[in-house]
Amino acid sequence: MNTITLLQPDDWHVHLRDGLALKRTVPDLARQFSRAICMPNLVPPVKTVDEALAYRERIMAHAPEGVNFDPRMVLYFTDYTSPEEVKKIKDSEYVNAIKLYPAGATTNSDNGVSDIRKVYAVIEQLEKYQVPLLLHGEVTHNHVDIFDREKRFLDEVLSPLLKQFPALKIVLEHITTSEAAHFVLEQDRNVAATITPQHLLFNRNDMLVGGIKPHFYCLPILKRQSHQQTLLEVATSGNPKFFLGTDSAPHSKNAKENACGCAGCYSAPTAIELYAQAFDQVGRIERLEGFASMFGADFYGLPRNTQTISLVKEPQVIPASLEYLENEQIIPLYAGQTIQWRKV
Repeated sequence: MNTITLLQPDDWHVHLRDGLALKRTVPDLARQFSRAICMPNLVPPVKTVDEALAYRERIMAHAPEGVNFDPRMVLYFTDYTSPEEVKKIKDSEYVNAIKLYPAGATTNSDNGVSDIRKVYAVIEQLEKYQVPLLLHGEVTHNHVDIFDREKRFLDEVLSPLLKQFPALKIVLEHITTSEAAHFVLEQDRNVAATITPQHLLFNRNDMLVGGIKPHFYCLPILKRQSHQQTLLEVATSGNPKFFLGTDSAPHSKNAKENACGCAGCYSAPTAIELYAQAFDQVGRIERLEGFASMFGADFYGLPRNTQTISLVKEPQVIPASLEYLENEQIIPLYAGQTIQWRKV
């Protein structure tokens, strides 16, 4: 198959940042995706529906003319989130979910939830109104190995949470392990997961062998090849529990190539082509449309897009760098390398 036409895809997990960064990130994303779940871990974080709608206006100010782009907003879950805010999410046209970052788990997560038991009153309202809870699924204890943090989260946090709130609607974001994939498969239809392009295409060898490659560093961190293989299997299986979420996260080259480099891969400009590469490598390109364009919309209770895009099997070289902020560069995922698909 050398050409494929898909319903316009959506990105159900992306970081756009704020301020000057939006000039780069919004057009890159809007040329790939119709809708996007925009992460709220700004400085300061987006904690209320009113703040989320104001952030959406700042995003829309950078949407390219003639491009149909609909950013969907998320609130940042803190120890102090009010249960009443959940009803406001339910009634909002553009706010769709709330995001729980365990405190200290990733970029700008210091205001995250310190102990999930503290926020059970809010979670009770999420279950009542069927507002999705989006989870960064890692424990943050210093003594837990970074490669084990996702599995420990499943055992210590998520399993007890679902016993307490069995009808809670959950998206386990950017899963990276076989254990997470199997956990999602074992749950009811109210539990789903997003998968990034980097976790389908790469593993920790790509990041570490032959020298550290900081632009492959993200959180949750790349895992063993065996985990990568399981993620490929479930992503390309046609199971509607798994759908596209890039976790595209911009950081300047200086912030990545640093003694304490930032976590995040910037995939937005060529994300759908990267996913096509992953699906094609296992001979399942025909299943890309469900993963990219259908299953996420269905889970969020939104209509599927009606416009289409086309991809052609034709080599393209991902740019070595892109302009970002003032006098800074950003290095996209797989920079300078050739991939086999191109959006037309």
